[in-house]
Amino acid sequence: MEEILLNKYLSEQGVCSRREADRLIEAGKVTIDGRKAEMGEKVTGQETIICDGKPVGKAAGGKKVKPVLLVVNKPRGIVCTTSDKDRAPNVVDLIKYPARVYPVGRLDKDSEGLLLMTNQGELANEIMHAGNFHEKEYLVTVDQPFNAAFLKKMREGVELKELDVTTRPCKVEAAGAKTFRIILTQGLNRQIRRMCAELGYRVVTLKRVRIMNIHLGKLNTGDFRRVTPQELEELDNKMTEETERTKEIDDMKEYMETDEYAEEVARDKLGLVKDNEIVFKEQE
Repeated sequence: MEEILLNKYLSEQGVCSRREADRLIEAGKVTIDGRKAEMGEKVTGQETIICDGKPVGKAAGGKKVKPVLLVVNKPRGIVCTTSDKDRAPNVVDLIKYPARVYPVGRLDKDSEGLLLMTNQGELANEIMHAGNFHEKEYLVTVDQPFNAAFLKKMREGVELKELDVTTRPCKVEAAGAKTFRIILTQGLNRQIRRMCAELGYRVVTLKRVRIMNIHLGKLNTGDFRRVTPQELEELDNKMTEETERTKEIDDMKEYMETDEYAEEVARDKLGLVKDNEIVFKEQE
């Protein structure tokens, strides 16, 4: 019987995302046949697996998980993790959904707004994967009025010295003297707060209002709803389109590392030719 990584198995069983599975395994909250699981371990699904006190797969009677995808309006002060180190209330306890669901990605404790929650691990991984360039839109208020230069720098990318990375170019537009909208296609830790801090601003409020085609809309703070069939279909289409676009980018990057590409550049930009080769140019 084929073996798969334990974190992927837990994800496919609708327990949590792969990243959260790694955290649970590392914390000693996952057991296989009565012993603590180890990072990087593989399983077949025939084992007795217990995750955070609850049976999974065969141990749960092999019940098929009904897919769930929720839109949640997370309030400030609520955390997205259920780890013991976070004493603040978490979003799972907030919504008290009858089936086991978990957040797709993170939204800082001090941030609010749209959070997706699901029991579909592969869907969560697809949405969270930064390489897929999925759009996330935020409404941000800072502590002082900004100017056009601030917006330009935010759009072009900000060097985050603490993380030793420059952010991807993004869409930014003013929504008030101290408020702006920003659309990101990556999800660095506390990215918007760090970007603003590098430019001398402090974020006062940060609200996520959209993930891809899913909008927060008029959903009340602390409430949740299921995604509509139309939203789900469009989400699936967008993920397919962006996955294909990402593959095209990866293919281009791979080609640019070949000798054939280097030769093309040499010919087109430097005018170099091979030995015994004659190049004819059209007279202007």
